[in-house]
Order: sequence, then C-alpha cells, then structure tokens
Amino acid sequence: MNELYRFIHAEKASYPVTLLCRAVKIARSSYYTWCEGGAARQARRAADEALAHEITVLHIASRKTYGVPRIHAKLRRLGRRVNRKRVARIMRQAGIQGVTRRKRRSLTRADKKARPAPDLIGRDLHAETPGTNLVGDITYLPTGEGWLYLACWLDLATREVVGYAMADHHRTSLVTDALKMAHGRTGLRPGCVIHSDRGSEYTSAELRNKIRDLGLRQSCGRTGSCFDNAATESF
Repeated sequence: MNELYRFIHAEKASYPVTLLCRAVKIARSSYYTWCEGGAARQARRAADEALAHEITVLHIASRKTYGVPRIHAKLRRLGRRVNRKRVARIMRQAGIQGVTRRKRRSLTRADKKARPAPDLIGRDLHAETPGTNLVGDITYLPTGEGWLYLACWLDLATREVVGYAMADHHRTSLVTDALKMAHGRTGLRPGCVIHSDRGSEYTSAELRNKIRDLGLRQSCGRTGSCFDNAATESF
C-alpha cells in the first residue's frame, strides 16, 4: 500500500490526485492521511537508525556473540525501554546475528557387548596422593576445519590435566594416547584407578589391555549418570 501512496506522491505534479487515486483504486482521503503521517514516519526511521547504532555497538562489544535476547536485556539494563520485537526487526534488517550455542551432543556410546569395569570411585571425587586416581572424558570443539576431539585425564588430587590427546576422531586410540601421556609425565602409582564413563572407547579391549599393561586399575561409572564422573564433566 505504501508503494501506491509513494507513486501518487511522485506523480501528482503531472496528474491530478483525484485521477491518480481513482486509477490505483485508493480513497483520496487515505492518501492525504498518509501524507500527514510523513513526519511521524520520518521520526520513526530516525529513531530506528539511532537504535540500530546502539545495537551495533553492543553487538561488537560482545565480540559479535549477542543475539536478540541478550541485546534486549542489555538495552533494558542501560535504561532503554524498547520492545523486544522491535529489537529483533532492527537486527534482522541490519543483518546482525548472534552466536547460537549448539545443542550438546553426547559422545557416550555404550558397547552393549562389553563388560564395564566396576565403579571403584563411588562418586568420591577426591584423592590425597597424586597419581592414585585419574578421571577421564572426551569432548569436542568446533574449528574452521571441522570437529576437534579432545580426550583428557585429570588427577583427582591436584585437579590437573596430566594427560591429553587431540584428533579428528574419538576412537579408542584417542583415550589410550592421553593415558600414555599421563603415565609418562607423572609416573602413576601402581594400582592407580583410571575412572571414566561407559562409552565404547573406555570399555574397549584396547584400553583395558593398556591399563593392565601399565599396572593400573580400571573403573567405570554407571550408564547415563554424569555425577559418577562429575569432575571431568565439569572440566
């Protein structure tokens, strides 16, 4: 509709307004009402431009991570009473987008045929002596070349990462490489407990044999319980 009003406004110097309104089937009174609202529209555009500038500054200050909810909340904290839908519209028109946190994918895939080791930790996530209790897990990090998988082992006595490995996969070799680093760097004590979840990487024969060869003891938490391995989960 606004396009028709603008067309009449542009052509009224050449043709009568009555004729133009009849041609586009618009009431002449509607056109004059639109003309009277020109100042208000111009004021709204100026206000939107000013708000867009504020939003841009806040977005850059957030390292271009803030989306509509956090931008709106930030504006409210600064005393700007502005409608959230208006913020969304201006950000959309300006091409401003936040970073959406990806839904967390679980890497734990239990091997139904494997026999997990008993739980030797029992949610007691503390140790008096370094090199006696390690907990491990795998996480993933987005990079420009795809997903990077990180396996690590934490010492419960020091809360230090004593062994880690990174690769573009999360096969068993990833966790065994991390365990080799932990054993080589810190000299784990004989019988040191190596605790993890029941993912297939940790219940595999390859890891079980490596733990046995190093003179260590394997421990596994229950399936679907993040609290059994909370120290590494929180890391």
